[in-house]
Amino acid sequence: QVQLVESGGGLVQAGGSLRLSCATSGGTFSNYIMAWFRQAPGKEREFVAAKTWSSSRTYSTDSMRGRFTISTDNAKGTVYLQMNSLKPEDTGVYYCAARAYDGVYSRPTQYDYWGQGTQVTVSA
Repeated sequence: QVQLVESGGGLVQAGGSLRLSCATSGGTFSNYIMAWFRQAPGKEREFVAAKTWSSSRTYSTDSMRGRFTISTDNAKGTVYLQMNSLKPEDTGVYYCAARAYDGVYSRPTQYDYWGQGTQVTVSA
């Protein structure tokens, strides 16, 4: 049974940093693409970044590129999201997601597996 478990969220002041982790288990993820999404209160879930296990190339939105960095530790089966220069508008629940890799996708409905989410709150 595929499981994704996020951790690392919390309360941080604007300008601060957090590193989120997503531990994977129960599947062979080497051929998967991993992604981070976030959902602010009252808003739709939005794409943050994505990466495969086999390539160093990453994908992210223009608004987050430069502040947010996705990475993977293949030995640990863990995906990370390093978030720097955080802003109050970055507040939300951050989710890890996965799907078999046949391209890069940015819509939540295109991912098959999800974690439970971790709350990130950025105070002004």
